[in-house]
Amino acid sequence: MAKEKDSLLTKLDEIEARYNEIGNQIAEPEIACNPIRLIALSKEQGKLKAIVTKYRRYKKTAAGIEEAEQILADSTADEDFRELAKEELQQFEGQKSALLKEITNTLVMADDMGIDSVIMEIRAGTGGEEAALFARDLYNMYVKYAENRRWKVEQLDFSVSEKNGFREAIFNIKGPGVWSELGYEGGGHRVQRVPETESQGRIHTSAATVAVLPEPEELDIQIAPDDVVEHVSRSSGPGGQNVNKISSAIKLEHIPTGITVSMQEEQSQHKNRAKAWRLLRSRIYEYHQSKKRAERDSQRKTMIGSGDRSQKVRTYNYPQNRVTDHRINSSRYNLDKIMAGDMSELIAALKDYDREQRLKNL
Repeated sequence: MAKEKDSLLTKLDEIEARYNEIGNQIAEPEIACNPIRLIALSKEQGKLKAIVTKYRRYKKTAAGIEEAEQILADSTADEDFRELAKEELQQFEGQKSALLKEITNTLVMADDMGIDSVIMEIRAGTGGEEAALFARDLYNMYVKYAENRRWKVEQLDFSVSEKNGFREAIFNIKGPGVWSELGYEGGGHRVQRVPETESQGRIHTSAATVAVLPEPEELDIQIAPDDVVEHVSRSSGPGGQNVNKISSAIKLEHIPTGITVSMQEEQSQHKNRAKAWRLLRSRIYEYHQSKKRAERDSQRKTMIGSGDRSQKVRTYNYPQNRVTDHRINSSRYNLDKIMAGDMSELIAALKDYDREQRLKNL
């Protein structure tokens, strides 16, 4: 335990040193004249500030403990003075323990808290029209949760089925800490219920897949234009004369990774191109991040942001009005509340579980 604590304090010393170094760099005239570099450094400093502030309070508390212990060890000290030092020692020790726990929790979750924009992709899986209706229900669930959190939702691309379900839905959600909460949604979602089209009242099982991609700012990822091939074509499907007759659909192909994205939601070629580039950046960013995670975590699995669409993460059981999250092996969540966007309790449980796993592997 002492070794783990020493390792943590060494890590915190390194973070504080980096925080101070960034402050010195920002004060340099050549950095002040370089907006791109200045913004990047300011963002990094902002991410470290919460940890550094708490660590400095921790060091101040530790110094108070050391001073109190010196007084208690001094046999010549006044008795009233020694009694006061004893009281302060108990108070400081409690503060120190609480601060260290708080710092550790902040440290393991800090990177996620710094991402305030995600692109979510929901696709109907097995189950035909019922799967498309379930995909629409999942979309509505996330939108309601975002509204409750006062986050901003932007539709990017949709493919609608015959009964107004969603074969595919791609949308952006922005807000403080959005990745730290919605990053757990990636994977396979399964529903058990009687479909609208079922005349015999039989329960069917259908599925949808969800991917959650952190949306990087252009500063976070640079894509060489020569590495991307653009294809322009006419949009397909309903939408009026302009959609079908004007070459507004955009497809981008990133040669080094083989990642392709298509966008035809807008009638404007310019708007579709801008949306396609945002989606491409997110997918390439997640591609590189997942490779880093695989290298770093070869001996263990991480849960948040894995985006593993083959992984069954949750089952929505309508007859029993129950939601089961398989990662935390819990079925105590009310389906009506969850589908109405009241996901706070479930997400909090996932965050607690994830935090525990990260602390074990810190």
